[in-house]
Amino acid sequence: MSTGMTDVTPTARAQIAPTGMLRAGVNLGNFLLTAKDSATGEIRGIAVDIARELGQRLGVPVEIIGYPTPGELADAATFGAWDVGFLGAEPQRAKEIDFTAAYVEIEATYLVPPGSPLREISDVDREGVRIAVPEKSAYELYLTRSVKHAKLMRTKGGDAAFKLFVDQNLEALAGLRPRLVKDHDKLSGSRIIYGRFTAVQQAIGVPKGRPAGAKYLREFVEDIKTSGLVAKTINKNGVRGLTVAPPAQG
Repeated sequence: MSTGMTDVTPTARAQIAPTGMLRAGVNLGNFLLTAKDSATGEIRGIAVDIARELGQRLGVPVEIIGYPTPGELADAATFGAWDVGFLGAEPQRAKEIDFTAAYVEIEATYLVPPGSPLREISDVDREGVRIAVPEKSAYELYLTRSVKHAKLMRTKGGDAAFKLFVDQNLEALAGLRPRLVKDHDKLSGSRIIYGRFTAVQQAIGVPKGRPAGAKYLREFVEDIKTSGLVAKTINKNGVRGLTVAPPAQG
């Protein structure tokens, strides 16, 4: 899969894989980017394929470390538990992590129950509206910054958020559009609101304090987008609902 990108410098390699192995943290809660083989337990998917490509270019073996939620993955950056992390780039996370530009984008919107009067994205942020949302997801962090009137009902993971939405008859469920399509199928009469309140920028991060490593990763991400490697990896894994992110600005 290698595309002939400029060779990595010894400093960048040492900062990205200081132990001689690339420890790649991935979010198992994002079924678009990761999946676990039910028979073998092996983690696979788009993020894993890109991590292995990165390891190949660095000339080091790769260890994939799975985390149940993006919040746990992000929190582990401060403990030195991984060398590169595959997760949404959010300002709150950027305090501890240097991010690349996005390699893929995923639309986030709302699912509403049968008979809901909510029709537009702008209808949801109003008094009396309760929104179920997985805590510490990239779109929960976005909603925390932007929602002014509605109440966010946070819970751990997408399955729990859907259960909360149904059991407590909440007015909306926030989620990634491909996930909400599955939830919609489980709740007859529900409806996915057209449009999006944000597009989650799925990026690669490295813990702060590794500038040469961060610079190389940014170049790596731009290369795999422009070379078509990201698109090929999406097709290989048969994933729908992902868009290859545009080139970084500046």
